[in-house]
Parts: sequence; C-alpha cells; structure tokens
Amino acid sequence: MEAAELARWTRFAAKGGIGKCTATCDCVAESADDLMFLKDDEITVLLQLPDREGFYLGYCEGVVGRFSGEHVRFQTKLKKPVMTKRQSSSSTPIPTATLS
Repeated sequence: MEAAELARWTRFAAKGGIGKCTATCDCVAESADDLMFLKDDEITVLLQLPDREGFYLGYCEGVVGRFSGEHVRFQTKLKKPVMTKRQSSSSTPIPTATLS
C-alpha cells in the first residue's frame, strides 16, 4: 500500500471507519496485506472487501490490513461506506461513513 493511501485509511480509521469489532482469537498475518492482531484487540473496520466475501480491511495498532470476519465479533452493524471527492482535483475519492 502506498504512503498516501495508507494515510487516507489512517485518517478514516481515526474517524471510526464503518464500525468496530473485537478479535476472538490471535491471528498471524500470512502475507504483507494481512492484518495481525491478538485476541481481544479492537479493530476499526474500514471496508468490506468487494472481491472476497467475509473479508474486511481494518486498522489495528497503527496497521492497516485485510482480515477474515470469522476471527472477530462485530460490536454493531457496519455502516454503509460512501465515496466522496475532496475539493482538490488531484486527490482520489476518500471513503466516509454514513449511517445506513
């Protein structure tokens, strides 16, 4: 993940993403794109991955990565993400969360 994209996801996580979940077990990252976490860690859910059912993009302990929904307990129903454009013409859309 490029630095600019990582910065956007980190800002979105600081705003709460689309929801929160709690890890039900330790999960070791199997690739560079995976999120590693320990049981009872709180994960901010950033996005449900459209190409992999049951997988999400999340933020935990300063790291952004993919994780399986089988390893977590969702605290609430996830919000529906909405893509919005920033004022700058050079930037790409940033996800923002709205209640569905």
